[in-house]
Amino acid sequence: MIEEKKVVEALCKVRNPQNGKDLISGNSVKNLKIEGHQVNLTLLLSQLNFEGKAEMNFTIMSEIQKIYPQAEVNIHLETQTPQSQKTSSSLPHVKNIIAVASGKGGVGKSTVAVNLALGLKELGARVGLIDADLYGPSIPTMFGMQGQRPKVATVNGQPRLTPLESHGIHVMSIGFIIEPEQAVVLRGPRLGGIIRQFIQECVWPELDYIVVDLPPGTGDIQLTLVQTVPLTGAVIVTTPQEVAVVDAVKAMNMFLLPNVNVPILGVVENMAWFTPKELPDNKYYLFGKGGGKKLVQMSGSMLLGQIPIVQSIREAGDQGLPAITSSDPIVKDAFLELAKNTARQIAMRNEMLPPTRIVGMK
Repeated sequence: MIEEKKVVEALCKVRNPQNGKDLISGNSVKNLKIEGHQVNLTLLLSQLNFEGKAEMNFTIMSEIQKIYPQAEVNIHLETQTPQSQKTSSSLPHVKNIIAVASGKGGVGKSTVAVNLALGLKELGARVGLIDADLYGPSIPTMFGMQGQRPKVATVNGQPRLTPLESHGIHVMSIGFIIEPEQAVVLRGPRLGGIIRQFIQECVWPELDYIVVDLPPGTGDIQLTLVQTVPLTGAVIVTTPQEVAVVDAVKAMNMFLLPNVNVPILGVVENMAWFTPKELPDNKYYLFGKGGGKKLVQMSGSMLLGQIPIVQSIREAGDQGLPAITSSDPIVKDAFLELAKNTARQIAMRNEMLPPTRIVGMK
């Protein structure tokens, strides 16, 4: 007699390469019925025409027949419902995907992305970080991970990259694949292919947040991202000065386009003031004031945080020890406040707004 419990245990040993989870915890199986020697089940897939489909079918049969050699396994394929696809897309086991964007380079966007991710981790969340700035990947340096390489796992016969871990978060960057001095010379379609690979062909664990560090501007990588996953929202990084705000508005407006429609979670004003270590109560506004608040008014969002210019932030990034891990209360408190405000805004956004839709290909 074939026991349903043992069949379920066998299905737990099979991974779905579309989400990186086993078939049971990933909710990829329904209508499991046992009639005599026949085991009938429906396999839910986000896409029916993917390369590993046949291999996964054979793996399911093999695992069940290891326990019950006489079993006749009948597998029916079915795409997930539109609602399921809309909310989960390529990463159904990731609750929130946050884009960190800026209009121009040099505003400290990567520093904000790294410390935001670690701040969310410190608040108790499970967090991943994708370095989508393919031309200038700085995440390996900021984590002190130069020279490390991601491992390749075989999931149902298909090779999949495994993100590296640092400070308790899962990290993926092209900097782990190329040499540090190697120039990335790629056109739009290849750039998009790498971003899709980081999302669809990496074995990401179950996460509360993935933070995506985007390159400056509004180019191919940004477009590929919104066409691949439904973003929970965007965090816009600027400095107080007008020239940074003018460019940040363009980045913000890209997310607000009607056919993109990604909510702006808030604004981070980086380099808000300079505070010398020996005078922690002094603030010198080297880049002026008000840029962050001006952008907040334009976006109808909130000021998530103001990050001061402190020498230890720069030193921490260069040494591979993100600033939020330091004992400097000025730095640590600023980034923790950013993480708390961002988590609060995401909770409000999810309560008040429907899930973001993936942008249709054109």
